Amino acid sequence: MTTLSNRVHNFCAGPCVLPDDVLAELADELPDFDNSGMSLIEMSHRSSAYDQVHHETLDLLRELTSLPDDFSIMFIQGGASLQFAMLPMNVLSPQQTAGYVVSGTWGKKALADAERIGGAYAAWDGGSDGYSRMPSVDELELKPGTSFLHVTSNETIGGIQMTDFADPGLPMLADMSSDYLSRPIPWDRFAVVYGGAQKNLGPAGMAVVFARTELLDAIPDDTPTYLSYATHHKGDSLANTPPMFTIWATNKMLKWIKTNGGLQAMEHRSKQRSGAIYQAIENSGGFYRSPVDQASRSRMNVVFRLADEELESTFIADAAEQAMVNLKGHRSVGGVRASIYNALPDASVEALTTFMSDFAATHG
Repeated sequence: MTTLSNRVHNFCAGPCVLPDDVLAELADELPDFDNSGMSLIEMSHRSSAYDQVHHETLDLLRELTSLPDDFSIMFIQGGASLQFAMLPMNVLSPQQTAGYVVSGTWGKKALADAERIGGAYAAWDGGSDGYSRMPSVDELELKPGTSFLHVTSNETIGGIQMTDFADPGLPMLADMSSDYLSRPIPWDRFAVVYGGAQKNLGPAGMAVVFARTELLDAIPDDTPTYLSYATHHKGDSLANTPPMFTIWATNKMLKWIKTNGGLQAMEHRSKQRSGAIYQAIENSGGFYRSPVDQASRSRMNVVFRLADEELESTFIADAAEQAMVNLKGHRSVGGVRASIYNALPDASVEALTTFMSDFAATHG
């Protein structure tokens, strides 16, 4: 098997870091898949070899998520941003409305596209608090007759997360891109769950969509073919050529999650590792500060600030010299951001917390 060396501590917010074992397997199998004389990504998506990988990936997702039988799984090209429009096109009939929790950049974008399609409105907007927290259920302003509530479970840019899924009294639609398969999902509260693969599951280029089949049976016949969930549901996501490499890599990542304890273990690790970074912030005597309300702190994307932008730039540059990369906060908010997705090694978190302590001692 291919061996990897000179790997950095990669805190990228997306695409995600992948396990060394997964990358090595992909590298070894890429030129000649299963002694076929060609790569899997050169094969027909109708071939038996690819068909096995495809359906095994669907089965692994169903198993790992404990998905109920009345849900369908769809692989759809385009990532989560396409779903901002595709979801209301498929789910909201002219008589239905959806309330949206606008908890940050991605919740805001999701609502903007939904408003172009049909009945959608902001049931809560955290802008007045600088998008520094998630709402409680009693803060939601749901209009009479609302059919669904759309939530963004984790805002990658702002570093806030719904640490649990309180029952709002109606089915939820959820963008879970940034914390996909990092914890169990209470399926009884959801009608549709979607997210891009590139945070916790594999390379960019695909959204994984879970949807109740009763919704799929009611999709209007005049919905454009590729934009209809019915097309992907009825064709097992094989009606068109799927993103084969992303699905193949996701297959290997799902096996890695399973081998390493499943979603319960991923949740435990996320709590432990994010907790270590938050503890480093709290122990710094104010040298570092989190702009996020403590109850809403993300376990996937830890954001923090230093005294000024110049010191933050020094922190990021010095960290890079010690092989800790992609720590710069999003351009819209600045600061520092450490993304700690499923496959990030524990050693990377240990390296960062040690560096944070040393940097504060030197510059404090």
